[in-house]
Amino acid sequence: MAPGPAEGGLPPLRTPSSIRTVRPDGTPVYRYQPRPGMPPVNVNLHDGADQHPHPPPEHRHAHDFHVLVLIERGAGGEDGARDGDLFAVPPGRAIDPRTVRGFAGARAWTLAFTPDAVPLLASVSPLAWAHHPLLALFEAEPAGPGAADRPPVLSANVPADERPRWSAWLTELHEELARPGRVGARDAASALLTRILIGAARLAPSAPAPPDPLVTRVFEEIEATFRDPVSAADVAAALGYTPGYLTTAVRERTGRTLLEWITERRMTEVRRMLRDTDLPLAVVAARTGLRDATYLVRRFKDRYGITPDRWRRTERA
Repeated sequence: MAPGPAEGGLPPLRTPSSIRTVRPDGTPVYRYQPRPGMPPVNVNLHDGADQHPHPPPEHRHAHDFHVLVLIERGAGGEDGARDGDLFAVPPGRAIDPRTVRGFAGARAWTLAFTPDAVPLLASVSPLAWAHHPLLALFEAEPAGPGAADRPPVLSANVPADERPRWSAWLTELHEELARPGRVGARDAASALLTRILIGAARLAPSAPAPPDPLVTRVFEEIEATFRDPVSAADVAAALGYTPGYLTTAVRERTGRTLLEWITERRMTEVRRMLRDTDLPLAVVAARTGLRDATYLVRRFKDRYGITPDRWRRTERA
């Protein structure tokens, strides 16, 4: 169900998402498909029955992107969300319809993004995002078996004197995203997202959740080998596990499979090389563990909805 016009006259900005995969238990996982020329971030203000940043709220689902929900005005009642409640939903976390219905009647902002919308995060490996200070609120819960299937819980509450500032940030971000042709809209949107994440990080618990030892080992192995044509089976063998066991364990802890993390790391490096170098696609493919330029183009377009050459031109423009 697409969001209708929000209170205050803000036009809806539909989050560009589509089904990326379906888990064995039937849970669909939605991917973020950024608009060319704009950072991968979207924000909406919702009132009444329409609470969710993107469809469909009718069934259990997950995202491959981050979602931040700010309750600007709670609906009241013992079980309802309160004014200033902030929910941080990490990628892969399953969302149950009951969770969405818990926001019924509230006025809520929903912010959907991938971390590479922030220049500081785009410059580091996605394997380091989980414990980056800017995303501290998303990792406030300890990882471990079943983490991806736990329902989102209240992450923080924005102090009353800071709530007008948060509403102003989100409103301004909405205005920039609604006018992508305006000079500096892309940079302004990235800067506003960065400011919001700083505010969220300052509300995170002072003691961060400890890293999961198994996930840490997996990420270290991927970081060391992703430039080679390794598979999920190769990573599992290097760590002494069967591919099936390790894929399931990583999915339960992070919301993504082993192969998805390998692909994510490769695609991040592909984007960096497209942005920062003039190397031909064949060389980019060879240096990121992909078979050839044709395979790179197919995987890139499937993931981002745009060819590598067009993405390169858009980024440089």
